[in-house]
Amino acid sequence: MRIYDSAFYAIIFFLAGVLLSSFGLNFLTIILIASLTAVLFLCGAYFGKYFGKKLFWFSGLSLFIIVGSFYYFFYQAYQIESAKIIFNKEIVFKGVVVKTAPQSNSQKLAVELANPLAGKISVQIRPFPKFNYGDLVEFKGIVKTPPSASAASLSKDGILAVSEFPQTKLIAVNQGNFIKASLLSFKGNIIKVFQKVLPGEQAAFLSGITLGERAEFSKEFKQQMSQSGTTHLVALSGYNISVLVLVVAGALSYLFSRRICFWLTLTVIIGFVLMTGAEASVVRAAIMGSIVLLASQVNRAYSFRNIIAVAAFLMVLTNPKVLVFDVGFQLSFLALLGIVYFSPSVKKVLKLTDDPGIFSWKENLLATVSAQVFVAPFLISYFGNFSFFSLVANVLILCAVPLTMALGFITAGIGLLSLNLAIIFGWLVNILLSYEISIIEIFGKFDFLRISSLSVWLVITYYILLAGFIIYVDYYPAIFKDSGRGMEFFKNKLGKILLSLKIAIKKKM
Repeated sequence: MRIYDSAFYAIIFFLAGVLLSSFGLNFLTIILIASLTAVLFLCGAYFGKYFGKKLFWFSGLSLFIIVGSFYYFFYQAYQIESAKIIFNKEIVFKGVVVKTAPQSNSQKLAVELANPLAGKISVQIRPFPKFNYGDLVEFKGIVKTPPSASAASLSKDGILAVSEFPQTKLIAVNQGNFIKASLLSFKGNIIKVFQKVLPGEQAAFLSGITLGERAEFSKEFKQQMSQSGTTHLVALSGYNISVLVLVVAGALSYLFSRRICFWLTLTVIIGFVLMTGAEASVVRAAIMGSIVLLASQVNRAYSFRNIIAVAAFLMVLTNPKVLVFDVGFQLSFLALLGIVYFSPSVKKVLKLTDDPGIFSWKENLLATVSAQVFVAPFLISYFGNFSFFSLVANVLILCAVPLTMALGFITAGIGLLSLNLAIIFGWLVNILLSYEISIIEIFGKFDFLRISSLSVWLVITYYILLAGFIIYVDYYPAIFKDSGRGMEFFKNKLGKILLSLKIAIKKKM
C-alpha cells in the first residue's frame, strides 16, 4: 500500500475512534471494537486472494481507532481539568469577551475568565450597553452548568458554564489579541462601506455572503431564507475562499512574483478566517484552499480525497468535539463529499458533457443537487425543514453569487480608499443583490413539498444506498469488468470454503 493511501486510511480510522468516543462509548469497549476490526481484516487477508495484502494493512491501521479514542478522552479530560469555575453560587468574576452574538432582546457573550478563575463561560446579558471583543468586564451573578440539551454543543467551543443576566461593569477595553482585534475592526469598516453604498437589505445580504455576518438580517428575511433553503449562502464556505483567492491572487500577480504572491494570498486566507470567526465551513475551505495553493506552488499533483481527509484530520486534531457536535462541520463536509463524489456519478449515469451551460447553470444545478442530496437528512434532523423548491432557488441564485462576491470584495477594497468611487461598483453589485433577494423572497413563500422528520434507520439506509450507488457507478467497471474479478471470483472462493468445511466434517465423522 502506498504511503499516502496508508495515511488516508489511518486518518479514517482515527476519525472513527473519535466518533465512537463522542457517542459516549467507554475506552475498553472501543479497544474491543478496534481489536475485533483488526481480527476481521486479518481473517479477510488470510482467506482473500486479490485483496489480502490491502486487508492485512487495514488490520494494522485499524488500531488507529484506539489512537483517536484516546485523543478524544485526553482532550476532554484536559478541558475539564484546566477549568477553575465556581458553580451554583453568586460570585463576582471578571473575564475578557472573546465572542459576541447579538440576540433579538439580549446579548450572548463568550467570556474567557480571568484570575483566580479559568476557563470559558457563556454569559447572556441585556442588549445594552453593547460589549465588543477584547472588553474586560466584571460580572456579578450565579454560574451554572449548561443545560443537558446544549452542554455538548457548548463544550465544543470550550464553554463549560453559563450565567444568565448577571450585573455587568466595563473595566477595560482592548484586552484581547491585537491581531484579531485589528481584523475585526477591519471587518467592521468593510460592513460600513457596504452600508454607505448600498440599500439596507442589500448591504446586509452582501455582508452575509462575503463575511458571514448575519446580525443585520431582519426576522422576516431570515424566515424567507430558511423556507427557500438558501440559508447556506451566508454560511462561509469554499465559495468565499475561492472567490477571495481569485480576486487577491489576480490582483497581486501583476505586482509580485509567484512566490511572494503565494505567501501573501495565504496570509489573506488566514486573516479572512480569523476575521470571520473561524467557522467550521470556512476553516475547512481555507485548509483545502491552502493545500491546493501549496501544491500549485511546488508543482505537485494532489488528490481531493486526501485533501478532504487532511482537512478533517487537522480540524478534529485541533478540536475533536467538532466531529459530532458542530453542525457546520458536518454539513460542510457532507456537501463537499456530495459535490466531489456524487456529482461525477450522476454525470456518468446521465451521460452529461463537460459543457457548464449558459451562466454555468448545468454545473450549478449538478453541484447544488449533489450537495443537497448529501445534506438533506441532516438538514431535516437538525432544523426539521427541507424544501424541494430549494434546488430551483439555489440554481437561480448561484449563477450570480460568484460575481456578486467578487464585486463585493472589490467594492470593499475601493471603498476603504475612496467612497465615491465605490458607489459606482456598489450600483453594479446592487443589481445582482436585488435579483438574488427577489428569488429568496419568491421561493420563501412556497410552503409546500416539505419534509420535517426522518427516522434514524431511514437516514442510515439512505446513506448506505448513496454509497452503494457511487461505488457501483464509479468502481464496478474497474473491479468487476476491467480486472476480470467478477462474480465468478466470489463463487469460486465460496465453493472452496464450502468444500473445506465438507472435508473437515467428514474427517470428524
